[in-house]
Amino acid sequence: MRIVMMVVCGLLMTMPVALPVAAENPAYPKDVQVVETGQPFLAYLDKLKTAIGANKMGIVGLACATCGARNIGITIPENRVVMIFNPHFAVRMLKASVPAGVEAPLRLYLAEQADGTAVLSYKWASQVFAPYGNADLDIMAGELDLIITAIVAAAAK
Repeated sequence: MRIVMMVVCGLLMTMPVALPVAAENPAYPKDVQVVETGQPFLAYLDKLKTAIGANKMGIVGLACATCGARNIGITIPENRVVMIFNPHFAVRMLKASVPAGVEAPLRLYLAEQADGTAVLSYKWASQVFAPYGNADLDIMAGELDLIITAIVAAAAK
């Protein structure tokens, strides 16, 4: 099991992605990955959605606090919680641990900064599923980490 995770971690370190900046921003907990995209919010959101589909994940939900605020007459910067998963992973997750079902879908949070650019934040699937102490979940989470890495890299282009 540890060998599998070491291999997955090694692969993650070799994939080109925008560098997380959580360590530079104390507003984010240290287990949250943060990517300053440098791209306009709505343009990046479109790229992110395309990257999610291209990596065989589905958008199973989209939350928009901006939309809710607008409905009550308040203007706030754009933001979305993009909830992603894949039915094949859902079946594997539930086979390994029904209680882990509370962790799905995985969430990618996109927020508009003062300059209009998007910042993406998320947690690695391996962090999300680690508390369950289940080898099958750990393997699946490692695979999901690779997919998240690919999504972030594709959306950065």
